[in-house]
Amino acid sequence: MLKAIGVLAFIVALLLSVMLHELGHYLSAKKFGMKVTEFFLGFGTKIWSFTRGETEFGLKAIPAGGYCRIIGMSTHEELTPEEEPRAFIRASTFKRLIVLGAGSFTHFLLGFLLIFTIFFGIGVQAVLPEIDRVLPCLSATTSPCTSTSEPSPAVRAGLLPGDRIISINGKVINDWSSDSSVIRKSAGKPLTLVINRNGQQSTLTATPAREVINGETVGMLGIYSKSGLRREGFFMAIRDTGSLGSDMFTTSISSLISLPGKIPELFRQTFLGAHRDASGLVGVVGVAEASAATVSNHSMSAGQKIESFLLIIASLNIFVGIFNLFPLLPLDGGHMAIAVVDGFRRSLARRRHRPIPDPLDLEILTPLTIVVFVLLAGLSLMLLAADIFNPVHFNL
Repeated sequence: MLKAIGVLAFIVALLLSVMLHELGHYLSAKKFGMKVTEFFLGFGTKIWSFTRGETEFGLKAIPAGGYCRIIGMSTHEELTPEEEPRAFIRASTFKRLIVLGAGSFTHFLLGFLLIFTIFFGIGVQAVLPEIDRVLPCLSATTSPCTSTSEPSPAVRAGLLPGDRIISINGKVINDWSSDSSVIRKSAGKPLTLVINRNGQQSTLTATPAREVINGETVGMLGIYSKSGLRREGFFMAIRDTGSLGSDMFTTSISSLISLPGKIPELFRQTFLGAHRDASGLVGVVGVAEASAATVSNHSMSAGQKIESFLLIIASLNIFVGIFNLFPLLPLDGGHMAIAVVDGFRRSLARRRHRPIPDPLDLEILTPLTIVVFVLLAGLSLMLLAADIFNPVHFNL
């Protein structure tokens, strides 16, 4: 049941991502006065639609993407005199690039918003300033306490499981992983701890014992901290969103650059039963399986499941956004490359005081477009077969 919920959640998230991609094209095209006649999710037979203004919105039978039809994308399209000024190919290079790039921009925006939601609204896995266990004596980490064992500093100070440490020597705890380093640096020195116990604050004094670890003298109280989700403040969440988002950008670009070299291994995994690595190529079905494994993982809390699921969707959106910008037809990046070439030709004609040339005829590039489409379709089918017949096993 939980796996089915995970798959369904992934499908919904994927369809929403597609819708937002097309919405980016739609809104930017309308902003620049272009005429948009259709906005559909899916392909094939139309199953439902409605018309608002000059645009028909609706759903089609095959939920494998979507499209936003802007008039004048082709030089061969017949347009009325009223439509001619609103044609896509009659717009400036800048406007064409904005409209074409708006789809990828929405993927990036969605990815970063999801990451920010994790840091600011849900929290990330971290060590918390809450005591999980108090050692009766420091030797209890390696052997049982005896009648002659010295009580741990935590016991002498009166610390109990469930206590939450608010501050140490007046410094408020923001990040236990780093702020607790003062304990290690304070061997034999008394520390003033403000704790929260059952909703009541109190102040305790604890003196870390001297322990030698790997030749270094450190202070130890004798406590184990809990781990869980920790939410960040607004500005820190923005900082960490930028950092993690940048890492996802770099990883996605590296993955796309190395993709051709991974295809032979994918062939062996698909048809020869070679072992599949979770860090290798994974298709839509594989990502859906990862989502299902996340949602059905009983060792994770509800917050951890949501965090992991949103990370999957965020990384997928960033990857798709970058992939869509590759200068290959029929991708948006290929159309952007054509727009840049058209703009260069127009600018050159103006400088030479010559007539403005007609936009490039995309039908000339149809054979190249078909080749790219066939290669992408072949890769997608191979990934689909691998995900079904030799699935990746995610250790979540």
